[in-house]
Amino acid sequence: MTDRRGTAPTEGWRVMTSDRGRLWATRERPFPAAAEDAGAARTVDGDDLTELCRVIAEQESLAALASAP
Repeated sequence: MTDRRGTAPTEGWRVMTSDRGRLWATRERPFPAAAEDAGAARTVDGDDLTELCRVIAEQESLAALASAP
């Protein structure tokens, strides 16, 4: 699965599956302090890959907004 830019939505994130089948992702690099202060989470989870990708996109968008000049 790729986005409009042709990159995987999980690029830069390490995806793991729990022993119960739930997906987790941790961002490989920390968000800037402003993004974390705005609530961007470096570790997220989802029931399936579609949900996980949606949550990752939300965190990246929140970080981008918080870091915008």
